[in-house]
Amino acid sequence: MKTGVHNAYGTLNAFIEKNKHGFLLLYFLIYLPWFGHLEKTVTTHFHVIHVALDDLIPFCEYFIIPYFLWFGYVAWSMGYFYLKNKDAYFRLCAMLFTGMTIFLIVSTIYPNGHYLRPATFARDNIFVDLVKWLYSADTATNLFPSIHVYNSIAVNIAVWQSENFKKKPLVRYGSALLMVSIVLSTMFLKQHSVFDVVTGMLMAAVMYRIVYVGNPFRFPVRAGKYERKLHQV
Repeated sequence: MKTGVHNAYGTLNAFIEKNKHGFLLLYFLIYLPWFGHLEKTVTTHFHVIHVALDDLIPFCEYFIIPYFLWFGYVAWSMGYFYLKNKDAYFRLCAMLFTGMTIFLIVSTIYPNGHYLRPATFARDNIFVDLVKWLYSADTATNLFPSIHVYNSIAVNIAVWQSENFKKKPLVRYGSALLMVSIVLSTMFLKQHSVFDVVTGMLMAAVMYRIVYVGNPFRFPVRAGKYERKLHQV
């Protein structure tokens, strides 16, 4: 009996040790309630986000496809790197979670929203139906920096930086194409202002420098890079 309990305890410890990087996902226990609170409370009194370029971008319901693909894109990247590359997983989580926290803080301090969504639709098809569902489920508030844009860029950076895909151009360029499509979808669906998109890009550029270039989190350095630095010294 004692042997069985000991073996079970040992198996549990081994499982936790192997998957302890998964505890980072507890971040969503902070993000989701906080975001949900903002969605419920920021409804009418907010700062309106709008730039002139917004009025020049037409509504196009077909962009609902890449917009929804964003959810699978982010989930796939986290799941893949969780299983295949812990270094890439830690960097991706650092970039995603830092940006998402900044977004929550900005939305809390500076409630914001827009009036860009069309009141009527020129066409009636399944894509318009999906857009209507999106509009009913997601308020036109808490917009910048755009997390749809920021997270898409973060995932694409992780794909291009990872050794796992260095010899897989289809994955890399496919990721880049999907990222661009998602970014465009936020504007063509009137989910975000150009301002939200630009601020999302700027935040991604800053966080890339911090997470992948400056490496303040002391992530493990790949052997190849470490060896090259030794030779340079």
